[in-house]
Amino acid sequence: MYQKQAYRSGRSGQAKGFRNRRPQHKGRQPKKAYIHPSKFIQGAKPRLEEAYTPMHSFQDFEVDELIKRNLQVMGFQDPSPIQDQAIPHGLAGKNILGIANTGTGKTAAFAIPVLHRLITEPTTKAIILAPTRELAEQIEQQCRQIGKGSGLDGALLIGGTAMGPQLRDLRYNPRIIIGTPGRIKDHLERGSLKISDCNLVVLDEVDRMLDMGFVHDITHILSHTNGARQSFYFSATLDARVKGIIENFSENPIHISVKSGDTSDNVDQNIVTHNVADKLDKLHDILIDETTAKTIIFDDTHRTVERLSKELAARGFLADSIHGGKTQSQRQRVLKKFKSSEVKVLVATDVAARGLDVSDITHVINYSLPQTYDDYVHRIGRTGRAGRVGYALTFIEK
Repeated sequence: MYQKQAYRSGRSGQAKGFRNRRPQHKGRQPKKAYIHPSKFIQGAKPRLEEAYTPMHSFQDFEVDELIKRNLQVMGFQDPSPIQDQAIPHGLAGKNILGIANTGTGKTAAFAIPVLHRLITEPTTKAIILAPTRELAEQIEQQCRQIGKGSGLDGALLIGGTAMGPQLRDLRYNPRIIIGTPGRIKDHLERGSLKISDCNLVVLDEVDRMLDMGFVHDITHILSHTNGARQSFYFSATLDARVKGIIENFSENPIHISVKSGDTSDNVDQNIVTHNVADKLDKLHDILIDETTAKTIIFDDTHRTVERLSKELAARGFLADSIHGGKTQSQRQRVLKKFKSSEVKVLVATDVAARGLDVSDITHVINYSLPQTYDDYVHRIGRTGRAGRVGYALTFIEK
C-alpha cells in the first residue's frame, strides 16, 4: 500500500478462489416491496448549494507530516462537511457515526485519522469493512495514496480473487485489513486472519451491508476485534438495524449528519410504461436519444444482466455487464472501460448501486424494479453528480 514490498493487495492472483459469502437466493429472487409508481416521478430541482465554510483546512489537522504532504500532492485543500466535522473527533479517539450521502468524501473522513494512528502508534491495527469489492478497492486505493511512503503493511481481502495471494499477504501480519465481510469471515474461520488486536474498526456503507444480509458476518467479525477499539460507522441511512449494530459494539458515538435528502435534487425522475413485447424497443429508443451519453441499466439477476448486455451489444451499443458472478479482474476491466467511455452502457445488478464512483453518468435506468425504495435511492445516486443534472427512468409494466 504504502511501501511496495510491504503492501501486497492480492491482485496478482485473479483466478476464482473462495466465494464471498453473500447470501444466495436459489431459484427465485426475494419478494420485492411494493413501491407506488408516483415515488419514481420527480422533476429535477437543481439549486445552488449553500457554500460550506469549513472550520479547518487539511493542513490544520494535527496529523503526521507525511499525511499532510500526500494530501497536498493529491490536491486536497478545503475539507468537505463530513471530513471537516469527523476528522477532529477521529483524531481525538472518539467513536463516530457519520450519516452522509454517497460522494461526500467519507473515505478520507475515516482514512486520515486511521492512518495517522497507524503511523504514530506502532501497536495499532485497523480493519475496514465495505459492502462491495469495488468500494473496498476504492478505499484501499485512497488509503494507499494518503499513506504513501509510510511503510505500513496492508491486505485487501475480497471475493472473486484467488485465496493464495491473500494468504501470502496475511503472513506478513499487516496492520490494515480492508475487505468485504464474507471474505474476511472466510479467513477468520480458516485461521488465516486474527483480528483480536485490531483496535481501529471502520464500517463503511453499514446500511448497504445489512441490506445485503451481512448482519451475522458483521457481528461475528466485530466480536473478534479488540474490546478497547475506536469505531467509525458511515451510512446513508440510520434505521433500527444500524442502531442495533452500533449500540452492541460502541458507546456514545459522536453523531455527525450531513445528509442532504433521500434523492438528489439534480436527478430528473420519471417512469417508462411498457408491455412485454415493446420493453426492449423502448429501452433502445432511450439509449439512442442524443441526451443519453453514459448509462447504467439495473436488472435483477446475473442471467438477465448478461442476456440484456449481449442483446444491446448485438444492436450496436457499446455495452458490457457487471455482476457478482464475474471474477474481480473481470469486473475491474469492465469498470475501467466504463470510466474511460470505451463502454457507454453498463448493465448491472445492484452490486453497482454502491461504491461506483463515475461522475459523468447521465442516465440510470431501472429495467427491473428495485427490491426496496432505499435500493432505488442508491441506484439513482449514480447520476446527477458533480453539479450536473442526471436522469433516472424506471420501467413499469402496464
